[in-house]
Amino acid sequence: QLGPVRAPQPTEPPPLLNELADASAVRCLDPAATDAMVAAIDAAAAAGDTLGGVVEVVARGVVLGLGSHVSWDRRLDGRLAQAVMSIPAVKGVEIGLGFEGAQRPGSEAHDEEGGMTTGEPLIIRAAMKPLSTLRRPLQTINLDTGNSEQAQSERSDVTAVPAMGVVAEAMTAVVLAGALVEKLGGDSLAEMREHFQGQLERLAQRGPAPPASGE
Repeated sequence: QLGPVRAPQPTEPPPLLNELADASAVRCLDPAATDAMVAAIDAAAAAGDTLGGVVEVVARGVVLGLGSHVSWDRRLDGRLAQAVMSIPAVKGVEIGLGFEGAQRPGSEAHDEEGGMTTGEPLIIRAAMKPLSTLRRPLQTINLDTGNSEQAQSERSDVTAVPAMGVVAEAMTAVVLAGALVEKLGGDSLAEMREHFQGQLERLAQRGPAPPASGE
């Protein structure tokens, strides 16, 4: 979402997710929504205003069992929320269903697994407020006189939401990489891959082998 324009939610993330995002000026998968977002940016620029929005990060191929379902400081959702919330101007973070899950009964909000990664896509959304450096300045106080005055007009972009999405992807990757090192251990990528293969072999002894995600 960018300003008032919300892109339609796909049923499943498309296979070429990054390529489609890169092809859009605002990193939106829907062409019609991209055009509407660009128009909203142009209108806000003409009015000297700024726009916020919401980005979605999808992590696929995540190794099973990252994080913890018992230790508060190792819970993956908490670590992801902290990392993404630390991005300047981000004021809200959702994991999975997020706030929508609060509106559903438990029979529709939960499945038989939870608390740690399961190999399914990991979805994070981050809400960014509009930039505060407006071309049409807000009111402020002159500290010398105590009088109300207009703030200094500064150069400002209309929105930083598309760029923030790239930063959110990087922050998600950092957290997942840290959790992966904790899970697999090792001093090199080759050693971690050996441990990962051992994990797959142990899981295969319990039932059908899962797909070799995480590479």
